[in-house]
Formats: sequence, C-alpha cells, structure tokens
Amino acid sequence: MRIGYLDCASGASGDMLLGALLGAGWTEAALRDLIGRLGVPVRIAVGRVHRQSVPAVRVEVQETEPPRSRRYPVLARVLADASLEPALRDSAAGVLRRLAAAEAEIHATPIEEVHLHELGGVDTLVDIVGVLAGVRALNLDRLIASPVNLGRGWAETGHGTVPVPAPATSALIAGMPVYAGEVEGELLTPTGAVLLSSLVTRWGALPLMRLERIGTGAGAADPPRANVLRVFVGEALGDPDVLDPRAGAAAPSDEERAERLAVLETSIDDMNPQLYPHVTARLLDAGALDVMTIPAVMKKGRPGHLLRVLAPPDRVRALYGILLAETTTLGVRVYEVSRLAARRRRVEVETEYGVVAVKIAEDRSGVLNMAPEFDACRALAERHGVPLKRVLAAAQRAAEAIEARVGRG
Repeated sequence: MRIGYLDCASGASGDMLLGALLGAGWTEAALRDLIGRLGVPVRIAVGRVHRQSVPAVRVEVQETEPPRSRRYPVLARVLADASLEPALRDSAAGVLRRLAAAEAEIHATPIEEVHLHELGGVDTLVDIVGVLAGVRALNLDRLIASPVNLGRGWAETGHGTVPVPAPATSALIAGMPVYAGEVEGELLTPTGAVLLSSLVTRWGALPLMRLERIGTGAGAADPPRANVLRVFVGEALGDPDVLDPRAGAAAPSDEERAERLAVLETSIDDMNPQLYPHVTARLLDAGALDVMTIPAVMKKGRPGHLLRVLAPPDRVRALYGILLAETTTLGVRVYEVSRLAARRRRVEVETEYGVVAVKIAEDRSGVLNMAPEFDACRALAERHGVPLKRVLAAAQRAAEAIEARVGRG
C-alpha cells in the first residue's frame, strides 16, 4: 500500500499542501494544466524558498480579476462546469460543500446564501482541486497525519479579530487531534482543515514505511519556527494502522497484500429498481471497487435492497455524495474493513477468437486461480457468433498452457 504521511507541526493550509505535493513529485506542469481545465482567472507562482533554513516549495495563487461573487452556489457552478474527471469533480464538490456548510453553521444561514469571504474564492477552488489531484497523481492509497498545530492567540478575518482557531476552522476539526504550539497566530486555515478532515484516514505517529521522497511546502509567513508542512511518501511495511512501528510490524508476505478499505452501505425500500444499474455505474466510475445490491426485507415487511459499496478510504466522500444524490436514502453507514488479497498479475493469451487478458492469482506454491477478462471474452463471442462459454474456456486453456510451459522452464 502506497501512503503519504503529513507532518503538520506548523499547521496546514491549501498552499502548503500544494507545495508539499509538488515537492514530493507532482509536477508544476500538471498543476497548471489542471488550472487551465478548471477555467478560472488566476495567476500561479511556484518557487523554492526557505523557512528558517528549511528549503520548501512555495505556491502562490492570485485571482487576476475581482470575483463576481463568493457565494457558494456560484463557486459550485464553476466547479460543475470545469473540464475535470467526474471522480475528481465529485470529490472537490464534496470538500467545497463542507467548507460552505461550516460557514453556514457559524452564521445560521442557508448554505445557498453563504458568502465565503476570505474562506474561498477561485483561489480556494484551485487549492481544493489541486490537492485532490496531486494525491491521486502520486498514487497515494491513504493519507495519515500527525496531530495538528493550530497556533494560538488571535487571527484577523473578514469578520474581525477572532481567537485561534477561527470559527470556520473550529467547525471542521471535530475528532481531529490538535494542540496549540508556541507560534502566535493562525496556523491551521479553514481550507487546510477541510482538506485534512476529508482526506486523512488516521492520525498519529509516522508508520513503518519504505520511504521514497519527502515533499516540503511553505506557508506565506516566516515565523521563528519553520512554517512548513511535509509529506512523507512511500510504501507501507505492514499495517499502517500500527501506532508504534517498533511493536513488531512486518512487511506483507510475497503471497498476499493487506489493504484497508471502506464499506458504505444503505438500506432502501422506496426507490424505483430501474435506477440501481445507473447508480452502480456512477459509483464504479467514481472509484468504487465493487457494488452489491442485495435483496432484503425491511421493517413492516416491506421488500427492499441493501446497497453495499467497497472502496478505498479516500473515495468515501465522493461516493457518499453520489449515494445521497442518486438514491432516495437519507443516510449511509460507513465502516473500515481489512482485506487480504493474493498476489496477482495479468497476462495476455492468444486464442482462436483473438487476444484475451487473464488475471492470475498465485502464491509460493503456484497458481491459485485464473480469470479471463469477461468483457473481452463477451466482445469476441459477439464478433464471432459463438457461445460466450466457449471463448472463456479457450482463454482458460491458453493461460494454463502458458503457465505449464513456464513451470517446466
């Protein structure tokens, strides 16, 4: 499992997270291309700076023209109209909505009427979409983070001078391990808070990992302590949820890999069954690993369905949004599970009907299972006008023949 560990000893903000991801290998060209597809009037500057002798990447995003409005519906429409992958757009929409909901809660205002003030303009859209895209580009399966330094004292906001953490930040950090360090002022911004609370799946010490790179992002200020956020990128060795790496954690065996996944499920008894295939397709397109629709008998004897979704932890927010938008449910259960998966590889075999990819699961004793790609076999069966089971069997025989030759060699 590929993980990223966020060291938040100097708090977190959108620009610090962007800088850290760029320092860890995401490219400036990819960020600029993303901004172009977002279609917003901003200017971006990326450079190397020092914060108390610590080298870091500084990202500055500036609006090049005054925003027409900072109302949440306007910013949500900008995001909806952007040329982004559906999964990325859905994830970003969920994060933006949580940011707006925090402001709405503070002012007891309907979310549609919220003005985000300094919490968000198109620059904040860039921070949100950029961080989500950077995490994806680095192929990080999970993000883990240290306790977060909030800063202390007072912060200047569009609503006046307020105590640290600012009200919007306070509304977003429930359940997050936090503390007040020695630096005066605000270290955790609302954008940083909403991104951490949306992406981080565990808080605590740096887990045992095979380290590849460390990316360091710089904040705007340069206080006496280095104002940086670091991301450690690498491969988890053993279970990343082991809080003390010295407690006997070991790397997964060659035969299997351990994965932490999330399950989202909801029980539905009032939805048109014709909608389930559409919902399933939307969930799979958004990153779900599997979707199951299970017949169930609900309260009062009503027939219904249990909709269960298996997904990587970082896809929970996006998939939750799809379930609320596309079904009649009012709530979703979410819990974490462990999965042991056999080592697998993919080979292509030649049959009398054409080339078929076959997935092979194996351990030290040899091959455990073979599974020809179903869609490819179905396409070949339709093309040649033969039964599908005949194509599947031909692919299976071809794969077994290849493995037999490899075993003898």
